[in-house]
Amino acid sequence: MELKNLIKEKKAKVAIVGMGYVGLPHAVLIAKTGFFVFGIDINKKRIKSLKKGKSYIGDVKDKEIKEIIESKKLEPSDNFEPLKFSDVILICVPTPLDKNKIPDISYIEKSVFEIKKYLRKDCLVVLESTTYPGTTEEVVLPLLEETGLKAGKDFHLAFAPERIDPGNGMPLNEIPKVIGGITKECGEIASLFYSRFLKKTHVVSSTRAAEMAKILENTFRLVNISMINELSLLCSKMEIDIWEVIEAAKTKPYGFMPFYPSPKIGGHCISLDPFYLSFKAKEYNFWARFIELAGEINEQMPHFVITNIIYALNKSKKAVFGSKILIWGASYKKDIGDPRESGIYDIAWDLLRKGARIDYFDPYIEEIEIKNNEGKIKLKSIKYSDKKIKEYDLVLILADHSGFDYDSLAKKAKLIVDARNAIKSRKYKNVFRI
Repeated sequence: MELKNLIKEKKAKVAIVGMGYVGLPHAVLIAKTGFFVFGIDINKKRIKSLKKGKSYIGDVKDKEIKEIIESKKLEPSDNFEPLKFSDVILICVPTPLDKNKIPDISYIEKSVFEIKKYLRKDCLVVLESTTYPGTTEEVVLPLLEETGLKAGKDFHLAFAPERIDPGNGMPLNEIPKVIGGITKECGEIASLFYSRFLKKTHVVSSTRAAEMAKILENTFRLVNISMINELSLLCSKMEIDIWEVIEAAKTKPYGFMPFYPSPKIGGHCISLDPFYLSFKAKEYNFWARFIELAGEINEQMPHFVITNIIYALNKSKKAVFGSKILIWGASYKKDIGDPRESGIYDIAWDLLRKGARIDYFDPYIEEIEIKNNEGKIKLKSIKYSDKKIKEYDLVLILADHSGFDYDSLAKKAKLIVDARNAIKSRKYKNVFRI
């Protein structure tokens, strides 16, 4: 049976390479829709967890995993052999930056190398990992065509960037999918596949256009959040409440979209992806100055938070050295268990370097690892209690998780630096904001 019919009848076997924050939610949705899914990840701990029906991602429930495992719609694997039986292959692997902000696409390359071993005629390969424009054509395509098979003729190749927003409550199937194929038919086949479990697809003219669309989405947010962060620095010097200013500006019914200050733009997408474009632009003797400037401002924010901590402690005639500080929230935003690129790493390191004694509290993250000058230290989230809060010289709010009475926290804590405007009332003299 040809691929189109297999997809239409949901008889196509789907392999997802990478069962992380993108791959696992996709695996659950696709399996629940009726397709058989191979979930591939070299992390044996993840695969063992899935086989037991346990989720390691907040947006995916244990119950969902158990259901698709028991219905035999998901087969987790820590090797790539299932690729030989797969009709559709999705690549959902990390694309980090190195310490010099140079894109690291080694995870993509390693995945494609494995796919190449099992590539056969009339199958669909889709790259979902965010990357710079040209990756699908310049990296993935040549590697796959080393098999002698030709994209658009013998197999189908497309780029369809992930759109996952953890903790926002929007079902994955309601988020439109942008798709670009190596050929027009490749795009159409990919669209047919995604339309079986998503409400809407949007096909563009090329993989490059799809890659650029994803970068645009995240660059838009990076630049605007960084602009607000810069204004918050200025407002602090001018003794103006930036949060009050934003609320006032929001009353305009047109031409304004609110963005909010951040102790650091975290997560994988917004803080990293735009630098893929900045890197690629240099090939064309073009410098993406807005991206570079936005990144520079973003990297300054943890230092600004530290400055506010020093100021707040000084007002109470205390030094950072020896002070006991509780960091409230390790995740990069509220109500999720994802600490990637969170401001806690830079801030905790600096506080430790300055001699502070630190703990952290986060109901979603049990343990984190902080680097300091002496190496790495592991911290475990404390158990929250009103009595415990009184032990700290200062509480720093980095993530405003729901379900907590922040007014009550303001009454019980000695000092608070609120980086998220969690405490709405301006009556508390012990609360300082960034």
